[in-house]
Amino acid sequence: MAEKGLVHIYTGEGKGKTTAAIGLAVRASGAEKKVLIVQFLKGMDTSELEPLRKLGITVCRGETQKFIPFMTQDELQDCKKIQESTFEKAIENINGFDMVILDEALGAISADMISMSAVIRLISDKPEATELILTGREAPEELIRLADYVSDIRCVKHPYNKGICARKGIEF
Repeated sequence: MAEKGLVHIYTGEGKGKTTAAIGLAVRASGAEKKVLIVQFLKGMDTSELEPLRKLGITVCRGETQKFIPFMTQDELQDCKKIQESTFEKAIENINGFDMVILDEALGAISADMISMSAVIRLISDKPEATELILTGREAPEELIRLADYVSDIRCVKHPYNKGICARKGIEF
């Protein structure tokens, strides 16, 4: 009998939510588990994508060209369609994976790009053995109650506050 897959949430204002989830993906891959990472609201290729693919980890992205606050109404509608389509692809393909990471899904929920009820359905209908990880700021209480692991990553100090911009290989 397969082990029961649990639900993880990495949330909060601090840096490291995606990094923690990717660490789990690498660990699962090392244990010969099949991993799917679905990224929402990501605008550019980040430095982890190529090494993940080399490990055999499948990455699917709902790309954006701008940050949400800078989008026009038409761009917001287009972005929502892309994020919803990306989420549907995750649902369609979940059966083939031991671990599924929905990176920035919580941000996509709070921006009304994917529906909270659809995420709740995914949690309740996921295959029994599938490990499911959600990342992003402001995890809704309803999802926190459904999760098995919840890590709230807080920001104590960040170089951005000193004017240091995001650095390739560290923040992206």
